[in-house]
Amino acid sequence: MARLCGIIPEYVLESIIGKGLAPQHVVNRCQSTIEKTKQLQEVRERHRQSITAAQPQQTSQGIIPPYILETLARNAATEQQRETARHALAYSTKHRTVAGRVRQLNRTVYDAQNSRRDNPPSDKVLIPDGGPLLSQATDPTNNANECYIGLGKSYDFYFNFFQRNSIDDKGMKLDGYVHAGDLYNAFWNGEELVFGDGDGVIFDGFTDELDVIGHEFSHGVVEYISPLPYRFQSGALNESLADAFGIMVKQWGEDTPQTVDQSNWLIGEGIWGSAVHGRALRDMKNPGTAYADDKVGEDPQPAHWRDFKKLPYSNDKGGVHINSGIPNHAFFLAATKIGGYAWEGAGPIWYRALSSGKLRTDGEAKFKHFADLTMENAGEHVDKIREAWTLVGYPFPEKRDEL
Repeated sequence: MARLCGIIPEYVLESIIGKGLAPQHVVNRCQSTIEKTKQLQEVRERHRQSITAAQPQQTSQGIIPPYILETLARNAATEQQRETARHALAYSTKHRTVAGRVRQLNRTVYDAQNSRRDNPPSDKVLIPDGGPLLSQATDPTNNANECYIGLGKSYDFYFNFFQRNSIDDKGMKLDGYVHAGDLYNAFWNGEELVFGDGDGVIFDGFTDELDVIGHEFSHGVVEYISPLPYRFQSGALNESLADAFGIMVKQWGEDTPQTVDQSNWLIGEGIWGSAVHGRALRDMKNPGTAYADDKVGEDPQPAHWRDFKKLPYSNDKGGVHINSGIPNHAFFLAATKIGGYAWEGAGPIWYRALSSGKLRTDGEAKFKHFADLTMENAGEHVDKIREAWTLVGYPFPEKRDEL
């Protein structure tokens, strides 16, 4: 069965219900999200799609990134300019290559039509592959445009820097669904990326944060490279890897790419609605400080092994969203010690460790195991990587008196 990897941890929704301070309609929505998530976890079988038809290699590469052309296609002053941008975008999509690999970006955004079915309906296409973005009149929420652009940037990030051709490295078609019922969540379910609607009160939308889309995209990548069972330390590594690559998608995909010093390292910045006191869902720079609010509780993430939370499987699958703060902080430290752009420094080291073929996928992958693999793949940066892991508790002794 495929893991259902949602950006909002179940314990956050349970906390909102338990605190008893949110309006009843919010409580109802939290309950329905939890129920829907459990249903999907029980019935969803892993489904892998791939594009197998070989395409002739081309050599054309454009200096203008596709996301700039997408913006021009929607916002340029004249129809001629918009049409020119659309033509350039279509051409670059067909002919762009990196390191001899053909770019096979193929994405479609659907309207889930507020459905709570296990499989969202696919009969209402909002943006077909290569199609124009929607006008504000057509899509006042802008969710479809944000999803379409975010999927493109996530694809391009992996293609440009890791020569990876979509989630499965075989050109998998990217299906994004927006307006997914009353879900307070965004998730990768093994087939598609699904985004619920925010209410502006508790949550403020799930498509307007590029790192959220990058996070869910990266769950798919992890599943295909080295599927880490979604429980305990293995699951926390799974979550942390999605955060690490998700934050790099954001750092690179911003209008002006950000260095490690320019980034705020927030996952889900702006995800909280107007009624919640919080900066983000997680803070990789300072785990445990992203939010504190009477209605939703406090950010429970530890930043160091001494604060690792031993939890039963019934609590966040053994703490997958909670204890991920430890490897998250290690990635932040490693990236800042190396400096520059994370996708040129710590990012390739993490990717090589993930794709080394040595990461256990039987549920026994531990923080120490992954830390050792990053050091094996660190090259000239090995001392900085070791120092980063040491600062969060490496070698992660099991007995507290060994700390």
